[in-house]
Amino acid sequence: MKTLVADPDALTLELVDSRLKYMSVETVGEKSLEAIPDRIVSDNCDIIIMSPESVEQAKSIMMKARNQVFEYLYFIILSDTLNAEDAARAGANAFLAKPLNPDALEETIENARLFTNLVKTIGDDSEDFPSAGGVIAKSAFNQLFLSAIDRSGRYQEKTYILFITLSNYEDIFQGSGPYAAEYATAKMSQYLVRLRRQSDVIGQTAKYEYALILQHPQHEDEPKEAAKRFAEALEKFNEVVPDNRADVEFRLSLLEVPTGKIIEEYTVIP
Repeated sequence: MKTLVADPDALTLELVDSRLKYMSVETVGEKSLEAIPDRIVSDNCDIIIMSPESVEQAKSIMMKARNQVFEYLYFIILSDTLNAEDAARAGANAFLAKPLNPDALEETIENARLFTNLVKTIGDDSEDFPSAGGVIAKSAFNQLFLSAIDRSGRYQEKTYILFITLSNYEDIFQGSGPYAAEYATAKMSQYLVRLRRQSDVIGQTAKYEYALILQHPQHEDEPKEAAKRFAEALEKFNEVVPDNRADVEFRLSLLEVPTGKIIEEYTVIP
């Protein structure tokens, strides 16, 4: 995964480049912001840090760049004149203020890596999971996921995704056999469908992972409250493995779109 850093200021380029290399991130530098779309293609970059002069300039560059490539691009605006709200209006994934805070840069790059990998993983159509029992197929979930990303850029709509994983599936498979592992996954799916609200969409995103799209929260804490509610309910769920032949562990991660930031995590053992 390669990062393009575009800033007319040579000192900023040097500072960001040195910090990213310290993090073992491969980078390329560019002084001309108008060259960003071509550099993305020629250098095969996934993450772009840029310092636009205005929201309009940022919008124009991002639109042109995203129309030129098929891979998802994660844009970070670095500025001392624009703010986080400006970055959101421009359609960027994240914002960093100048002078640069190294810790904030590191956290943002980790979010960018997570999110770009997530887009690739959910969009991978080599393995799909069919719709069943109130759970939509991975391919259908991907379309809703991409729509949420698009709407966050166009309209600054808040969307969160709650990933719920049977984190010790392989242990159950090895210790209690394939039937117990598949039984646990099926029971988990049925239980999550019962727990969700009617407005929540749930899809299967991996063999033993499910995800809920939480759209249009009424207040800032609503997604966190939903994650906590699922964690507390799963803690009481004791019908996962037949005859209690194995311990079960769930991992819950609440992700913000389009930053890729994990804002809440739980590990639950019923």
